[in-house]
Amino acid sequence: MRKVQFTPWFWVAAGALVLLAISASRTPLSPAGWAAALAYLIVSSLLVSRGLRRRGSTRFGAANAVTATRSMLVGVATGLVVTSLTGRISAVLLVAIVVVALALDGVDGYVARRTDTVSELGARFDMEVDAFLLLVLCVYDARFVGGWVLAIGLMRYAFVAAAWALPFLARTLPYRYWRKVVAAVCGIVLAVIAAQVLPPIAEVVAAAGALLLLLESFGRDVLWTVRMNRRDARLVSPEKASARDGSR
Repeated sequence: MRKVQFTPWFWVAAGALVLLAISASRTPLSPAGWAAALAYLIVSSLLVSRGLRRRGSTRFGAANAVTATRSMLVGVATGLVVTSLTGRISAVLLVAIVVVALALDGVDGYVARRTDTVSELGARFDMEVDAFLLLVLCVYDARFVGGWVLAIGLMRYAFVAAAWALPFLARTLPYRYWRKVVAAVCGIVLAVIAAQVLPPIAEVVAAAGALLLLLESFGRDVLWTVRMNRRDARLVSPEKASARDGSR
């Protein structure tokens, strides 16, 4: 059976159509919301297209199509959240979009395993979509629990920035299912806060718990990279290097 193939730019067009439909409703997006949503859709598609070209391809299969659908929904949510900074939006619509995006998070991996299309690009694409969705939700939820909740959304990007200064942090990490669990819990907590169905104190406690989980997950990864870096330093210590050079 012929495999279904998709191009990343399909979702830019799909996202634009969804944005047009929303703008035709009672809560149209602001110009800034439009700009933010389209910027996300275009930049994410450019990055995925570059990754595909490195693999010698221009299209991807069903698993990445699911991730791209999630990414398109995240782009729409971005437009809504940016619009909410200066105007009113439908919180129900935002939460509905986020819930669908979160629900699809467990689908892409399943499809990849069933179709034998698991890839490093797909895993990275999935992770970055998760990270940006958390950031978008944190921006929206900051009005309810305080600006400190942005620490959840910025955690991934702080880790990347630290890796620029400390290259050993960019080491490929071993697979841990716990990372997916933590990301899912954080997404659910932030979506619940956005829905405003909990008392204010419960929202703060839930957000703090999500932040602690994320700190534990990232802390474990940092400790692993530090240990691996120290091990490499011992394997190639100045003394061993001198002895090795002297034996030549």
